[in-house]
Amino acid sequence: MHSSRKNSRRAGVRLAAGAAIAAGALVLAGCAGGGGGGTATDAPAAEQVTITWWHNATSGPLPAVWQEIAEEFEAAHPGVTVEQTGYQNEDLQRTLIPNALAAGDPPDLFQVWPGGEIRDQVANGYLMQLDDLIPDTIASVGGSIAPWQVGGKTYGVPFTFGIEGFWYNTELFEQAGITSTPTTLDQLNDAVAKLRAAGITPIAVGAGDKWPAAHWWYQFALHNCSIEALQEGAADFVFDDPCWVQAGVDLQDFIATNPFQDGFLGTPAQQGAGSSAGLVANGQAAMELMGHWNAGVMGGLTPDETVPAFLGWFPFPAIPGSAGDPTATLGGGDGFGCSATAPPECAELLAFIMSPENQKKFAASGSGIPTVAAAVGSLEDPNLKLVAEGLANSSYVQLWLDTEFGTTVGNAMNDGIINLISGSGTPEDIVKRMQDAAATL
Repeated sequence: MHSSRKNSRRAGVRLAAGAAIAAGALVLAGCAGGGGGGTATDAPAAEQVTITWWHNATSGPLPAVWQEIAEEFEAAHPGVTVEQTGYQNEDLQRTLIPNALAAGDPPDLFQVWPGGEIRDQVANGYLMQLDDLIPDTIASVGGSIAPWQVGGKTYGVPFTFGIEGFWYNTELFEQAGITSTPTTLDQLNDAVAKLRAAGITPIAVGAGDKWPAAHWWYQFALHNCSIEALQEGAADFVFDDPCWVQAGVDLQDFIATNPFQDGFLGTPAQQGAGSSAGLVANGQAAMELMGHWNAGVMGGLTPDETVPAFLGWFPFPAIPGSAGDPTATLGGGDGFGCSATAPPECAELLAFIMSPENQKKFAASGSGIPTVAAAVGSLEDPNLKLVAEGLANSSYVQLWLDTEFGTTVGNAMNDGIINLISGSGTPEDIVKRMQDAAATL
């Protein structure tokens, strides 16, 4: 999505201050020209190296950023060609990368997700250890590197890290008479009722891709469970605390308020104007619960391909009286790693991507929150600044639960959640699926 699970699993991230910024691309040694009065044509040709790079940027401004960085790296490294390709996130994570790794023909540089997925890849010898190759780059991202480490060693570097919240249409909120963003679950329910009364679809969700709908249960679990219960679930797959069932009960109750668009079970999350992100971006729904990257996605789904001026952001509201920490947040990031069989230039490209200059380009594009501290000041999107502030104010960041639990337990959990949302499952069924899946490991 293992080495010794108890030693390497992390239930969440307590973010540390960024270390000194010193990352940059390493310079390839050039070949010396021939001596003895030889002409330029006598010089040996530079060795030709091709680096294949797979990422999940398919819309918004990010594909152009990665293309520019690839071209600049090629220009600075004669003989090196970078073939970068963007794929839909779900295809990349669920099929393309796993299949390529299993077949022994992976890309050189590719998207690496933390939690159970990176642990599995390290256990299978798929990833290059980076500590001795790009130590300054690793130091530059501070505490956010932790989820990309296994057994104290680094196998990936996050280029963005942020938290989930509600992306909302400020104009539709005003039309519905909502004067402030919800800070409690009761206030969120009240906002849903006001929007429905005004003839506005309250919330869009891309349940057709499963994981966006599953994140609703994740949030209810985060806000019902204590930090200790979350850590016990992640470390030992123990889900005996009643908070896990209560998450499903709260989700059932919330769905009963009719918060989502018609046909939400078949709606994709990020593909096209009819996706959940597209519905909010084009004024057809008031809110979407989604990760920190969503502004950039929405910007690619509007007619003028710009982030809507009406867009706002607020964190998931607290549930008063629950055991959950109201300042805990759900989040994660995207990172890159090199395959174990990649040429050494792969690590150099990764360091180049993570240089302060290129992290500033990433930030300025509005595609997400950079992990290099020196680049955070380049954020221009006001909503990303709000997300960055929310991240800074988080007491605890729980990684996406399917990522944290790994493929076997995570998929079982997501399937159970979708069953509940579609009316064919119960809160207890979700927990039983998780326990049964964990028992097979």
